[in-house]
Amino acid sequence: MGLDHPPPSTQHPRPTLRVLALESRRAEEMAKLIANNGGLPTVAPSMREVPLESNTAALSFAAGLIEGSFDMVIFLTGVGTRALARVVETAWPLDRFVAALQRVTVVARGPKPVAALRELGVPVTIAVPEPNTWRELLKALEPVPLDGRRVAVQEYGVSNPELLAGLEHRGARVTRVPVYQWALPADTGPLRAAVAGLARGEFDVVLFTTSIQVTHLLQVAAEMDLEDAVRQALGRLLVASIGPTTTEALREHGLDAHFEPSHPKMGFLVKEAADHASSQVK
Repeated sequence: MGLDHPPPSTQHPRPTLRVLALESRRAEEMAKLIANNGGLPTVAPSMREVPLESNTAALSFAAGLIEGSFDMVIFLTGVGTRALARVVETAWPLDRFVAALQRVTVVARGPKPVAALRELGVPVTIAVPEPNTWRELLKALEPVPLDGRRVAVQEYGVSNPELLAGLEHRGARVTRVPVYQWALPADTGPLRAAVAGLARGEFDVVLFTTSIQVTHLLQVAAEMDLEDAVRQALGRLLVASIGPTTTEALREHGLDAHFEPSHPKMGFLVKEAADHASSQVK
């Protein structure tokens, strides 16, 4: 990816950098952002959201909430918040769900669940600040008594054992509320091609925008017997992570993130990675 302004005419322009992104839902937007910042984009969707086969956990939570069985509800994602509301609507009028939430402490992990709750008309008691990881969430709850309180946690594809353990350590009675899960895309062709390209050294920069992208990339690489080659490639090129949660996922898989943007948003990630790459990628 290039600089924001063209170099002086006395300098030779550096080669266009080849950028791999694993974005799914906003793949087209990501490709445009990369191209607008001077990069050559390859976007290989790495996941899809699929409803849980059974929504019994979500419906059981909603019944308990309406009956007054919870003291606090923690919303981790905007997509999950909206999906939960859709599930609840299959069994109860939405206004009953909203009224029940208005009677408890509502915690939102960052701006996306805040926006989703605002759409529903649910006031947010505690909004977790950036970078919105489980650590910031637990810190935001430090002034709040949790011993013996009944806390529901809306989950977002995979469970967060550190968050659950942190809540339970303070005496909370925690109920997990899984709403949706992640799967590989229906068509894994582009992702498999990206894995092969990584193994052949065809990219200069890789952008990760969520932790599950790391898991799915390595899963497909292993299925193709290319995991070692992909790991070696990720050690050579610039790996950009959207924020601490994704960086932690990389670290848990034995990989390093070389760069995080100043704000955990796609636009900041791409622009600042472009600036960073000019001095880091040879």
